[in-house]
Amino acid sequence: MNQVDSVVTSGKFQASWSSLQQFSVPTWYENAKFGIFIHWGVYSVPAYKNEWYPRNMYLAGSDEFKHHVETYGPQSEFGYKDFIPQFKAENFDPDHWAELFRKAGARYIVPVAEHHDGFAMYDSAYSRWTATQMGPKRDLIGDLAAAVRKQGLVFGVSNHRAEHWWFMNGGKTFDSDVQNPEFSDLYGPAMPGPLNHETPGWLDRHWTPEPDTAFLEDWLLRNCELVDKYQPQIVYFDWWIEQTIFEPYLQKFSAYYYNRAEQWGRGVAINYKHVAFPTGTAVFDVERGQLAGINPLFWQTDTAVAKKSWGYVQDQDYKTADAIVGDLIDIVSKNGTLLLNIGPRPDGTIPAPEKQILSGIGEWLAINGEAIYETRPWRRFGEGLIQTAEGEFTDTARPAYTGQDIRFTTKGDVLYATALAWPGEQCVIHSLGTTAGLWPNRIQDVRLLGHDEPLTWSHDADALRVQMPAQKPCDYAFVLRIR
Repeated sequence: MNQVDSVVTSGKFQASWSSLQQFSVPTWYENAKFGIFIHWGVYSVPAYKNEWYPRNMYLAGSDEFKHHVETYGPQSEFGYKDFIPQFKAENFDPDHWAELFRKAGARYIVPVAEHHDGFAMYDSAYSRWTATQMGPKRDLIGDLAAAVRKQGLVFGVSNHRAEHWWFMNGGKTFDSDVQNPEFSDLYGPAMPGPLNHETPGWLDRHWTPEPDTAFLEDWLLRNCELVDKYQPQIVYFDWWIEQTIFEPYLQKFSAYYYNRAEQWGRGVAINYKHVAFPTGTAVFDVERGQLAGINPLFWQTDTAVAKKSWGYVQDQDYKTADAIVGDLIDIVSKNGTLLLNIGPRPDGTIPAPEKQILSGIGEWLAINGEAIYETRPWRRFGEGLIQTAEGEFTDTARPAYTGQDIRFTTKGDVLYATALAWPGEQCVIHSLGTTAGLWPNRIQDVRLLGHDEPLTWSHDADALRVQMPAQKPCDYAFVLRIR
């Protein structure tokens, strides 16, 4: 019996969905509310379009294909592997990163340990294509894990290897280095299948050809290796694990991971998308989107500071700190947490606009964090004019919030009502009118976080009405503390 089977068979969690229903979300995770996601890898060297450059550079007719040939030459002479020596991470300072994340108000950090491209950012016994052997020649994941924990933050990892089954398949259709057997251990099986998101069958749970046993066993071992080497408290999976053939391997990995966490005495969680896991066995994640209302089970949004790319690219189109804080508040009011992605440069520096966004979020949380951290949803998530679209890839669809858009969170006997924009002279909260029946007791006190002076307010059948001060306590989103 190998180690994986031994841990699974001897532990509390067995490799079945029924046994995995014993999972419970760790309290630290429910309390954290805000984390940092990091897409950093070889794809940050070409820095063109997005982090799917390694796939799209082999798809004839794509912008990336044309750009690659014009800039670097034909793919038979300069392939994706040839970017690796340029990925040096020579200015990577994990302690600086971790301090920046802590000051931004993040409570957990989740770097991508391996993306679809097949290049491991960590020390793996299952590949020579790793950051410890090539490029930086450094265990980037291990170094960051140590720095993050030094700052008192929780460390997790993301693994996207499942998609590697087909990710480079465009390179099989013409003369390219993907067809060179010398590099098959990097470029992977590169199996046939839909070439883009518009092709029918792209999301089919019964992909043909399905991953074979060798690929699936390798996937399992690599993930268990990540667990054992770095003891992450989150393991994030991207969407393609929902292929039906992965189910027994997901069950075995989950049992292994949860049992190992029991041995460590640490609370852990797995992130999944769509229907890859049954409800209650892991934490549901919505990519670049939100939910319309309160979910009874804790959930997560993963999105990015940039609108079109997860990894570093030139001419990036950024969101504002104001918009991201608004989304954070909305997500938390609905029993969720926000995992916000940044994309460092290949040298290991974080672009200045991304630092500025993180700084803006941190400044807001320094004043208003008590309405976010350790809170739970109220009876109603909010009220107002703007209703957030539900579902993935809607993160740039909503209009700007107004001062009439209010979101609620609660902690003990305190209710936090956050106006997502400045409401003007008066903040009116209809959900707290006595006829609404949502606030059982007489309101005793109303305070504005970041403002020391008492407020004038009135409470009647229609609403709670609060006179706002002339001076704003922060730049965006304003929290009333109500008892």
